[in-house]
Amino acid sequence: MLGNYAGLYTLLQLSNINKTYGSAARPVRALRGVSLSVAKGEFGAILGPSGSGKSTLLNIIGLLEQPDRGQLHFEGVDVGTASLEKRAHLRNRLVGFVFQSFQLLPRLTAWQNVALPLLYRGTPRRERRAPAMAMLERVGLVDRADHLPNALSGGQRQRVALARALIGAPQLVLADEPTGSLDSVTAREAMDLLRSLNRRLGVTMLIVTHDRALADCCDRRIEILDGRIVSDTGSAAGTRRS
Repeated sequence: MLGNYAGLYTLLQLSNINKTYGSAARPVRALRGVSLSVAKGEFGAILGPSGSGKSTLLNIIGLLEQPDRGQLHFEGVDVGTASLEKRAHLRNRLVGFVFQSFQLLPRLTAWQNVALPLLYRGTPRRERRAPAMAMLERVGLVDRADHLPNALSGGQRQRVALARALIGAPQLVLADEPTGSLDSVTAREAMDLLRSLNRRLGVTMLIVTHDRALADCCDRRIEILDGRIVSDTGSAAGTRRS
């Protein structure tokens, strides 16, 4: 059962998460007994170098992969062993993703890209444009709604990707190196926007990065190395060390 930490509602609970790739002869242990609590509304970073296990952790939290061992609870429900179909349903309803490469479809306009999660939910086309436009307005890009991605700057494409992640009113947004394709000024603007939306909408955000300066912009910093959490500092840190 999930509990509270420091009086805050626990959104996500990981207990003894393990993940191994490769063969039995040459196993690669990506995660080694990771335990972690994330409170609703947190603005945190998962920090670590390439190969540390942070991307695997992101994939498990985002219901893209299953752990080999351990438990993953989302709002008190054990989802770690859910079927592919169940995880896809939960992912579409509960989690939004922002990727370094943005992953916008080049033949769709900004608003059509934002509306994609609604399409996957079966929302009729006539009911998709209005919420997509409203979300573009939240990220300050409504005047670019009918532009294709190649007519947008890197910062604008990032905003479209963020609007797409948020349109389904997810409980959690996972941002994987969200400023990696941006210059330093635009990256700072993107981080300011992420924080602003976190505060205004109350959505929990976890930013996966290897950049310590970027992680320092977050309220909480979870550092992972060789598949283990080696430090956890900041707000509502559930498990300090695994």
